[in-house]
Amino acid sequence: MKVIDFQKYDSLMSLYMAELRDRNIQKDPMRFRRNLERIGEIMAFEISRTLQYRDLTVQTPLADAECRVIDQKVVLATIFRAGLPFHQGFLNFYDRAENAFISAYRKYKEKGDFEVCTEYLAAPDVNGKVVILSDPMLATGVSMEMCWRALLSHGTPAHVHIASVVASKQAIDYVKNVFPSETTTLWVGGIDPSLNSHSYIVPGLGDAGDLAFGEKL
Repeated sequence: MKVIDFQKYDSLMSLYMAELRDRNIQKDPMRFRRNLERIGEIMAFEISRTLQYRDLTVQTPLADAECRVIDQKVVLATIFRAGLPFHQGFLNFYDRAENAFISAYRKYKEKGDFEVCTEYLAAPDVNGKVVILSDPMLATGVSMEMCWRALLSHGTPAHVHIASVVASKQAIDYVKNVFPSETTTLWVGGIDPSLNSHSYIVPGLGDAGDLAFGEKL
């Protein structure tokens, strides 16, 4: 599986990542959401460079012009709720794509243990299509796997692009083991070294859903 780690290269992504992590800038939820969206836009462009294209003749007011357009069907999939602004960044670029939405949450048990539950899926047929599956935080990788397996009930994609803003090293290793290597690419803004006892990424950035939309009960 190919892993593209944006933190290895200097770009505007570095600025947006720094602002997402900054506890003082995080006090502005609109800016936090917009930075998630911006990172989605950057990844959307980079992923577009990997897609298949075809020639298209376009008639201008003066003459015909030979152009190149995407020749694959794209499905954008995201995980509620933190994924919504990140997803919007992809949708800004792939404005004709189909969309899929999945719920995934941690159901806590005694002693702080939890299991990941999925209860909602709204998705088109994904068979033979390119799926961009986005979630800002890739902590353990379990939620991403469960959402991917839920999507498989709607067909087998030609390729899956997993997009995350921050991932733990543990999650990267997990995803490599459970996703098909030849047809999966992982795009991540930064890879952090560890998880804490609550399975939050360290240093991470906190709870992306709460920072984007307000704290939940």
